[in-house]
Amino acid sequence: MSLIGTEVKPFKAQAYHNGKFIEVTEEAFKGKWSIVLFYPADFTFVCPTELEDLQNQYATLKELGVEVYSVSTDTHFTHKAWHDSSETIKKITYIMIGDPSHTLSRNFDVLIEENGLADRGTFIIDPDGTVQAVEINAGGIGRDASTLVNKIKAAQYIRKNPNEVCPAKWQEGSATLKPSLDLVGKI
Repeated sequence: MSLIGTEVKPFKAQAYHNGKFIEVTEEAFKGKWSIVLFYPADFTFVCPTELEDLQNQYATLKELGVEVYSVSTDTHFTHKAWHDSSETIKKITYIMIGDPSHTLSRNFDVLIEENGLADRGTFIIDPDGTVQAVEINAGGIGRDASTLVNKIKAAQYIRKNPNEVCPAKWQEGSATLKPSLDLVGKI
């Protein structure tokens, strides 16, 4: 079953953020746009490249009113240790949620039960706490965070303009489509 259009399920988790441990619940996803990025594990190979790439887009995402949350099934303590020991991860200023109970990974349907790890799942959540976009990659396929900027812009545009849709490769300021009977078969 797709999570598109569903509200984020209740959870409570510990996270590491800018030198502190904090608690995060589903309420954190309300009132602003959010990106939740699941990855398999700390101290691995593809994961740090993705998290650094996401950090490189973080300022742009913040300008768009987006908060970023990375999640693995490691603990918040492990996130701090990784942050303290890796030059790549040391750059991260967004929230790193620990999910050792697998609650979040199950809620977002990305848990690989036999391994106790999460798939590479990316979720865009609107200010109502509703999932608007989902991308799931196999473990060996890293993601490109720059695509999230355009997806966020499209999701925000559609939220403000519900009678329009954004075509493939849509860029902010370019033409959108207005679905209608007259448009059927003409694209």
